[in-house]
Amino acid sequence: MDIYDHPTFLMACQQFDQVADHLEIPQEDRDRLKYPKRSMVVALPIHKDDGSTQVFTGYRVQHHLTLGPTKGGLRFHPQVSLGEVAALAMWMSWKCALCGLPYGGAKGGITCDPGKLSLTELERLTRRYTQEMIPFIGPQVDVMAPDLGTNQQVMAWMMDTYSVHMGHTVPSIVTGKPVGLGGSLGRREATGRGVGYLVNRATDTIGLDISKATAAIQGFGNVGSITALSLARYGVKIIAVTDAFGGVYNAEGLNLWELEKHVAARKTVAGFPGADALTNEQLLELPCDILVPAALERQITAENAGKIKCRILAEAANGPTTPEADAIIAQRPEIFVIPDVLCNAGGVVVSYFEWVQDLQSFFWGETEVVDKLFRILEAAFTQTVTLSRKQKIPMRVAALSLGIKRVQEAKRTRGLFP
Repeated sequence: MDIYDHPTFLMACQQFDQVADHLEIPQEDRDRLKYPKRSMVVALPIHKDDGSTQVFTGYRVQHHLTLGPTKGGLRFHPQVSLGEVAALAMWMSWKCALCGLPYGGAKGGITCDPGKLSLTELERLTRRYTQEMIPFIGPQVDVMAPDLGTNQQVMAWMMDTYSVHMGHTVPSIVTGKPVGLGGSLGRREATGRGVGYLVNRATDTIGLDISKATAAIQGFGNVGSITALSLARYGVKIIAVTDAFGGVYNAEGLNLWELEKHVAARKTVAGFPGADALTNEQLLELPCDILVPAALERQITAENAGKIKCRILAEAANGPTTPEADAIIAQRPEIFVIPDVLCNAGGVVVSYFEWVQDLQSFFWGETEVVDKLFRILEAAFTQTVTLSRKQKIPMRVAALSLGIKRVQEAKRTRGLFP
């Protein structure tokens, strides 16, 4: 399907093909498992604040609806394309199945630079996108959530637009909303908390003392910053962080509370006093115990995979490691990989909790949310490690095998409609 031609989609297909070969999935089943069920591309004209009209392009890909409604984020970014969104939707399918959630994967996006749009322009764009998507979304069809460049305010606008169309309030149409509008306690922190929990479990698995460990984090947005705080609570020393504008390094550890204040004032970690400047490329090759890529896809490649100097690679981002890099890392048994479909699953797990709470209009306390989150991540982690060791396969292949096999079995059991 040439319409999805994009390096990230080709990468997702490579990963799928590798696992399909391992599982010996019949050729006739592969395309049905691999390619998206439904893809939408929409034109989004809006009035700018200066009175002009600009047309943006919006996307939504629903990978499969076999296990329930589709679930996945909505991103605002200049590089959003149909192929990238399709890859992210595919990964979300395997992630949800790995964690036992009753969802297929989805992902959406608008090609724009949110930093160059005013708040009113962002609202117009969000509401127009939601209106165009109404025939294809719903609490039992497709449920969106925040992603790169979006937040709980964007979700509130989406919920309001859909609710006005339906004639009554429908909080279950999106997750990641403000708590006052039916959002779940602990949702904003869920992905980063999940990364921290799984890194802690990984240190137990390889016999590393987490209280003496060091970490470097690429990306200091919502996921990266919460991951840093979560790891710090386990005693980890955060020695380096980067974002799109630069990075900082201090071998003695960064003061995260002061760094948060700096980011709030400057909108970047760059220039943080008492630390040396660092690029994203340098961070990936920095000697540390825990390396957390929490930014964009395809950051660890064949060029730098051999230069990574960590014990645990915790993939908080989606698709940060290319298949070529995977082949190199597979020859380095000293590196324990927590693959993305497991590592960053905390966000969709608590989104699932939020959806359930909205459907039943009964809300949980944060302690209950976090406890349930860790229970699901523990089960997925244990199953993945057990399969990896039993079959002597990489952690990524083990995690994807569990997810893909569950979707395959569900499709086989439901059958194919004539």
